[in-house]
Amino acid sequence: MTHPVVLSIQVGMPRTMVDESGIDQLDAQWISGIYKDTVQGPVRLTVTGPEGDGQADLVYHGGPHQAVLLYAASHYPAWREELGRPDLVFGDFGENLTVEGLTEADVCIGDRYELGETLLEVSQPRQPCWKLSRRNGVAGLAQEVVRKGLGGWYVRVLREGNVEAGQELIRLARPYPDWTILRANDIIYGREADPVTRAALAACPAISPRWKEALSGNPD
Repeated sequence: MTHPVVLSIQVGMPRTMVDESGIDQLDAQWISGIYKDTVQGPVRLTVTGPEGDGQADLVYHGGPHQAVLLYAASHYPAWREELGRPDLVFGDFGENLTVEGLTEADVCIGDRYELGETLLEVSQPRQPCWKLSRRNGVAGLAQEVVRKGLGGWYVRVLREGNVEAGQELIRLARPYPDWTILRANDIIYGREADPVTRAALAACPAISPRWKEALSGNPD
C-alpha cells in the first residue's frame, strides 16, 4: 500500500514588508508569517505548530486547531500554468507541509495520521485571506483559491515530535468520512446550501471551534 508523503517542510516567522504593487487597496506596509523557508532535516511539531514558525495575526491564525498547514503538491503545476508563474515553489501558498498523494477531496475532518514521531488530526479547511494574493503578487488569488476550494487544510498535533521530508503520512482513523475538506468548503461558502447539512457539519466533534461558530451563523 502506498501512503502519502511529505515532500517539503517550510517554516517562517512574521516579518514586516512593504508592497507597492497596487494589487489591492490596503496599506503598503504589512506584517505576515506567510513567507516560509524550506527546512532541511528534522523539524519538531508542537501543539502550537512547527518550531521556528509563527503568525502575525493570532486572532485568525495559529493556535492548537490550526497548528500545521498542509497543501497538496499536485496543485502546483496547475497554478503555475494558470497564473503564468513557473517560478512558484513549495511553500509559496504558505503551507508548512507540502504533501504528495493527498488533496482536499481525499482528506476528511477528523482524519488521524501518524507522521514520524507525531500524531496529527485534521481540524478544518484553510480559508486564505488577502495575504496569499499579496504574497504571490497576484490580484484575486485568494478569491480564486476559495472558489476552487483548494486552500489546503489544518491539523492539530495530538502527539508532539520530530518530522522530516520524505516521511509517509499513515492514516490511522477516519471517523467522519462524509466531511471531506472539499465538501466542507462548499458548505461554508454556500455552494452546498442545505441548512441541515450545514448544522450537521457544525456538530462534527472534530471540527475546530472557529469553524463550528462560523457554520452556526450565516453563509459567507
